[in-house]
Amino acid sequence: MVRKPAKMYRNLTKKAYTRREYMGGVPGSKIVQFDMGNLTENFPVELSIVIEEACQIRHTALEAARIGINRQLQKEVGRANYHFKIRPFPHHVLRENKQATGAGADRVSEGMRLAFGKAVGTAARVASGQKVFSVWVNPQHTEKAKVALKRGIYKIPTPARIIEERAPTA
Repeated sequence: MVRKPAKMYRNLTKKAYTRREYMGGVPGSKIVQFDMGNLTENFPVELSIVIEEACQIRHTALEAARIGINRQLQKEVGRANYHFKIRPFPHHVLRENKQATGAGADRVSEGMRLAFGKAVGTAARVASGQKVFSVWVNPQHTEKAKVALKRGIYKIPTPARIIEERAPTA
């Protein structure tokens, strides 16, 4: 896929580019599921990962975080005791202008200053204060869910924190 480091795609530098119909060969998203766990029950505690700085999160990073969080939740809490959701969708198409290497590469690359580039992946553009992942659990599983979400924070390319919200009891 991409040979350039992921940090090159983290910052919001240009306008979002989502028009896939004009680009042939946009790679598909690696995200397999957006909702996991028990989707039928309502849980009173919501834990969310909130982004602190606006950035782009690549679809591979979202999938890596999803796998880590979901696996930890299944092991510690049990599949029937949580609802896990990925909130952003990677719409923005990332493009890369392949650079020539070797003898004569400076002449070949000279006319490529504003090249359009080939699609190499997708990313979700997130704003500061936006929720990226949310987990709904019962109060007795809150600490285990926080540990699982902490594992997901390590996989995303920007500072984030975990917030807790409880449903009002009637």
